Amino acid sequence: MAISLAALLAVQSLGLKKSSLAETTSHQDIRWVAVTELEDPQRFLNGGELVLTTGLRMKSAPEQRRFVRQVQRAGAVGIGFGVGLSHDAVPPALIAEANRWGLPVVEVPYGTPFIAISKLVADAQSADHYSKLERLIAGHQILARALLTGGGLAELLRHLGGMLRTEIALTQFTAQLYNSGSEPPSADSWTTYPIPTGRRDACTLWVKQPFEDSGIIGYAQNLISVELNNMVKQRQAERALCGQVLEDVIHGTLEPSEAQRRLAGTGINSTRKNVVILAGSEAHHKQLVSSSLPQALENAVTAVVGKDLVTVVPDDGRGATAMARSLSDHLAEAGIHATIGIGGAYTKPNGLRWSYFEARDAASHGLPVNEPERLSLTSLLLASEDVPLADMANESLDPLRSFDAAHGAELMATLESYLNNNGSVAAVAEALTLHRNTVRYRLAQITELTGYDPSVTADRVQLWLALAVARLGARHAG
Repeated sequence: MAISLAALLAVQSLGLKKSSLAETTSHQDIRWVAVTELEDPQRFLNGGELVLTTGLRMKSAPEQRRFVRQVQRAGAVGIGFGVGLSHDAVPPALIAEANRWGLPVVEVPYGTPFIAISKLVADAQSADHYSKLERLIAGHQILARALLTGGGLAELLRHLGGMLRTEIALTQFTAQLYNSGSEPPSADSWTTYPIPTGRRDACTLWVKQPFEDSGIIGYAQNLISVELNNMVKQRQAERALCGQVLEDVIHGTLEPSEAQRRLAGTGINSTRKNVVILAGSEAHHKQLVSSSLPQALENAVTAVVGKDLVTVVPDDGRGATAMARSLSDHLAEAGIHATIGIGGAYTKPNGLRWSYFEARDAASHGLPVNEPERLSLTSLLLASEDVPLADMANESLDPLRSFDAAHGAELMATLESYLNNNGSVAAVAEALTLHRNTVRYRLAQITELTGYDPSVTADRVQLWLALAVARLGARHAG
């Protein structure tokens, strides 16, 4: 360990004697020994030194006092005055000035060479450095073992906090990945260290003050970085597997009992109410599907379905909006511009399907966070791949589209206006600024081209459904 001036006085072989009354820095570690005969040594001192001198140039009391002031201002821990050469004893003026400034002074006898003191301090420094190095290596081994033995990030940070004897926290955007204390970290009483991961993920290690860093934090930063990258890869793999199960459930290809069993394997309990929160981003879908989640969604199961990030939350619907907003804020902090849709709260695998369709339909509204709405029959049928409704819609409407393109007609617009106006020819004529006979003529053309008569209820439903599917399909494609 480093040695202090008080400890040097206790080394009998040196024969040092205390000359001043001051003890302010007597127990402070000596960083180094400076031997000088300069009148002004202040500019050559960095603080923490024991200054050794024989007073060769200190002939007068003013010079001796000035020397003490310069040494004290430089932050030295004390003065060792060698007697028997320039002075037979430590000058009284030097001692008086040292007492005034609270600077310890010791007398070094003629028979004790300065190099003996320097060597003793250097050996103590070397032993202290070696001891710190041993502790650092041992700390490296403990932190590495925490990861290699499966303890994970939490175990590593727990050991790090124990080594620093303080609280530790790890944050990533709005998510708190770890906190050994009960209070969130704050900039005024915590020191921050960035964690590099090769991504724009703003991950920060927080260490509460006071603490002493012997170099272990730098090593811990690298280990945390490696573990976070491993967590991203693991997260991607888990979301891909969970996505396969959810896609089977969404498409309705599983029996209820099998769907329930497979959902349980992903951590989803379909016997209780669950809410689907869907996030989509055309511009940042690669970053989105591997992104971390905010603290509010720590108990959620996440999956990748198509290009969307799907989060399944056990909730009765009352907390879904707040969780969706926290996800939106978290992704925004990560630079990911996403549109989030919220589904309803349902039980059973089929309920999960409905919640997913509602969430996807809500997300298509385009707001940052979109509240759930009652799912339309059209949207539900279109989302189900085992019902070829989109093909049926195109089969009904393509003849009209082709005719409009070839002849510059407006049969599609006329049909849509007719259905929106509940089959009123007069309302269509007024809306499109047409003669009523022109409207009737166009409706006859629609019947001839499609085989469906808009004035017949069953045919009208078929055409209305086809238009609704076309609109919804175009919105999802966009």
